[in-house]
Amino acid sequence: MRMILAVAAVLYSASAFAQADKPPMVGDKPLVQVKPKGTKAAAAAATPAPKGKPQSVAARLQACLELDDGTKDRLNCYDAIIPPTPKPKPAKAKGYADCRFLKEEDERLACFNGFAESIPKLPKT
Repeated sequence: MRMILAVAAVLYSASAFAQADKPPMVGDKPLVQVKPKGTKAAAAAATPAPKGKPQSVAARLQACLELDDGTKDRLNCYDAIIPPTPKPKPAKAKGYADCRFLKEEDERLACFNGFAESIPKLPKT
């Protein structure tokens, strides 16, 4: 019985010594705790929440077709969806994403128009 009381006293005293006022140390430096870069509330406030269901790229490209053909506004609409990254000698575009590599605005607009018009009309829900 004495042995059990002695072990219990040692364990309780060890836990009392473990609770120090100082932060834990690694060598001679205090242990640093990493905090998240930002909170979810701050991130949600910075970016506007989309209203309703998010649209696909195809639906947004088709929405650009409602603007006047051959205008800078329509090209700006396409560029907002797929930002241009011109290359000196781009290959022939195989998809709408390849249109961003064209340097000339008229060529880029014609490329986007060709692919946006060939997309089947999606049913509105």
